Parts: sequence; structure tokens; C-alpha cells
Amino acid sequence: MSQATFDDDLFEDAASEMREDVEASLDEARAALPEADAIWDVEADNTLGVLNALRSALDVEDAEDHLVDAKKWYTMGERADAFEDADDLAEEIEAVGDLIEDVTEAHEEVSDLASTVPQLRSALEEFEADDEAEGSDEGESEADADADAEEAEA
Repeated sequence: MSQATFDDDLFEDAASEMREDVEASLDEARAALPEADAIWDVEADNTLGVLNALRSALDVEDAEDHLVDAKKWYTMGERADAFEDADDLAEEIEAVGDLIEDVTEAHEEVSDLASTVPQLRSALEEFEADDEAEGSDEGESEADADADAEEAEA
């Protein structure tokens, strides 16, 4: 076997392994994405519990890490011109990346809402307490006025 043939065989093996690495990383990224039921079926005692459970279900950090690996192997293979046909890999990387982006956006929105709900609850409780205090003050004022009127009549 000539050195050129040996080098070609090594390159083909390396290219095949790179493709397998890209595909494996994409499989791991897909597996790390939340399942549809995990974001749909949530059990909790209150709204904040639901939001926190949803926020946890929408965490895609592991999927992002695997996608970075897939992109890294893909880029190396492309630059080395190691892939005969890599269009399917590029499309899959883009599809997984788009889905991760959508889930990340939803995670951020849920996180914002999870921090807003307790603030809103506190504001509403303060408003209700102020409203009740005003109502009891008015009741006391009316009772005092009635007592004063009775004393004046006597």
C-alpha cells in the first residue's frame, strides 16, 4: 500500500468519524430537549409552583452544549472538506438550533413571569390591606358620629 493510499484511507476514516461525532452530538442535543409532556403536564400547589416547574422543564443548557459540540465537529469537517454531502447535517444543526432558541425564549419569558407574580401578589395584598383599613376607619367614623348624635339628643 502506498503512502498516498494509506493517507486517503486515514482521511476517509477520520471524515467518517467526524460525521458520526456530529450525528451523535445532534442525537444527544435532541435527547436533552424537554419532552412535550414535561412542559404541558405540570403539578404544583399554586401559580408560582407551576411557573417554577415549567421553568425547570424548559432548561436546555445540556442541549445547547451538545449543539455546540455538533457545530464544532461540523465546522472542522467542512473546513477540512471531509464531508461528501453535509447538507443534511447543516439542516439538522439549524433545526435543532432553532428549536433550542425557541425553548430558551420561552424559558426567559417564564422566568420573567415567575419573578413578576410574587411582586404582583404583594402589591395586591397591600392594596387589599389598605382598602380594608380604610373601610374599618370609615366604619369607626360612622359609629363615632352616631354616638355624638345620640349624646346631642340626650
